[in-house]
Order: sequence, then structure tokens, then C-alpha cells
Amino acid sequence: MTDTDPVADAPGLQSAAPSLVARLLAFTAVLTGGASGGLVGYAVTDLQCESGCTNLAGSMAVLGAALAAVGVGIVVALTLRAMAEWNAGQVQQAARDHHPVN
Repeated sequence: MTDTDPVADAPGLQSAAPSLVARLLAFTAVLTGGASGGLVGYAVTDLQCESGCTNLAGSMAVLGAALAAVGVGIVVALTLRAMAEWNAGQVQQAARDHHPVN
């Protein structure tokens, strides 16, 4: 008796992972969010400082960029995970439709 998985051996089943386009869009979203956070951090600090404190403005830009990128990264990770779960459900349903259980 062999232990073969009929679903894994079935031809034409696709991966449940998000597509390359979705992952590239997610990466772009994290970069855009980080850049936006950096610009906001710099602008707010630069506007509040009267004596040209570029070091403080630069450090707030880095902090803003890091915080924004982490925040967007969390949302992106949850979104990609939800997409993978959705795709896995569709793949499982297709496998059940292809191999009905008696």
C-alpha cells in the first residue's frame, strides 16, 4: 500500500500563494508608505524648528519612514495572508470537485 496524496498528484493544481504581481505591489506599497512617512516626519519637524535643526529633522524623517513602513508592512502582510487563504480555499474546493469523496 502506497501513501500517495491524490490531490498533490493531480495535474493542473496551482499554488495558493499570492501572485508575483501582488507581492510586487505589496513591496511598492511598503516603499511608498515609508517614503511618505519620512517626508511627513521631516516636514513637521522642519516647520516647528526655527533655528535650522537639520539633524533633528533628518532623524525624525528616518523615524517617520520606519514607523510608516512597519505599519504598511503589517497591513500588507495581513492582506497577502488573506489572499493566500482565499486562494487555498479555492484550490481545495477545486480539488474536492475534481476528486469527490464517496
